[in-house]
Amino acid sequence: MDDMELQQLLGQADRELGRLDMYSDYIPNIDLFIRMHVLKEATQSSKIEGTQTNMEDALLDKEDIALDQRDDWEEVQNYVAAMNDAIDKLETFPFTARLARETHKILLQGVRGEHKQPGEFRRSQNWIGGASIKDAVFIPPVHTSINDLMSDIEHFVHDKDKYFPELLKIALVHYQFETIHPFLDGNGRVGRLLITLYLVSKGILKKPVLYLSDFFEKNRTHYYDNLMRVREKNDLLQWYKFFLVGIIETAKNSIKTFDDILQLQKEVDIKIQALGSRAANAQKVLNYLYQRPVIDAARVSEAAEVSPASAYKLIADFERLEILTEITGGKRGKTYMFSSYLRLFTQ
Repeated sequence: MDDMELQQLLGQADRELGRLDMYSDYIPNIDLFIRMHVLKEATQSSKIEGTQTNMEDALLDKEDIALDQRDDWEEVQNYVAAMNDAIDKLETFPFTARLARETHKILLQGVRGEHKQPGEFRRSQNWIGGASIKDAVFIPPVHTSINDLMSDIEHFVHDKDKYFPELLKIALVHYQFETIHPFLDGNGRVGRLLITLYLVSKGILKKPVLYLSDFFEKNRTHYYDNLMRVREKNDLLQWYKFFLVGIIETAKNSIKTFDDILQLQKEVDIKIQALGSRAANAQKVLNYLYQRPVIDAARVSEAAEVSPASAYKLIADFERLEILTEITGGKRGKTYMFSSYLRLFTQ
C-alpha cells in the first residue's frame, strides 16, 4: 500500500461512500427509491452480458414485451429478485459462498440458464471468450478445486487478524470470483451483485445504494482488460485503481441522483397540494410511482384504494399537472409514465 495514488483514491472513495451513506438517514422513505437503483443495476449488469432490455422495458409487464424480447426481460427481473432476496438474507446471513449460490439460484431460475445448474457450483470445465476451450481467452480453474477456492474467499473476507482496507478487499474478492468462474453461467452478474452485498454486510453502507455495473458497462473494455491484466501480469495495482475510480464516480452519481430526487419530490409535492381533498390519495399513488414509475388505472385504484372512477379522475389530475404522460396511445388499457423521475436514472 505504499503507492501514493492508490492511497489517495482509497481516501477519496471512503469519503464519497460516507457522503452517500448519509442519504440513508437523511431521505425519508429511501426504500421507495432504492427499488429504481436496483432496477438500473439489473439492466446495466445484464447489458454487459448482452441482453437488450432497457429500464423503460423492464418496468413494463411481461405481456407488454415482444415475444422475442421476453427472455432478456425475464433475466432482468430475476436479477432484481436475486438482489432483493440477498439483501433480505444479509439480516441473518453472513457474506458466504452459500449466499452466492442462493443468489445464483434465483438469478437463473426459469430463464436461458435454467439448465446450467442454478445454485450449484459447476461440475465441468468452462472457459471465457472463444468458440471452444481450444481458442479460449481464459480458462478458469478446474471444477474440483472450486469448493476450496470459494472457501479461501470466505476466510479472506472474515479474517480480522490482518488489516486490509475493505474496499481493496471487495475489489480483490470480485477479481477472484470472476477468475474462479464458479458457475456454468451468470458469473459476471453474481460477481457484480456481491460488491453491493459486501458493502452492506460490512456496514460500509446502511442501505444498498451503490451499484457498479453502470460504470463497468460504460468502461466495458477497461473492465475486462484490467481483470485480464491481473491474470496475465499479476497487475493488481491497476485493477485496484480502476475499481476505486468506479466507486468514486458511482458514489458521486448516486449522490446527484438523490439530490435530484429530493428536488423533484419538492416540486411534485407542491403540485399535489393543489388537489385539496384528493391530495392524500394522490400521495399514495406517488409513493407507488417512486418505486415503479409506470402505472395504469387498475394500479392507481389499488395504490390509492379508490374506485375505478376515482382512479381515472386522479390520472386526469396527474396528466394535467404534467406528472404522468400516456405512453401506449391506446384507447383502452392505457399505460402512463412518470417520465421526469425515470429520466433521473437513465440520463
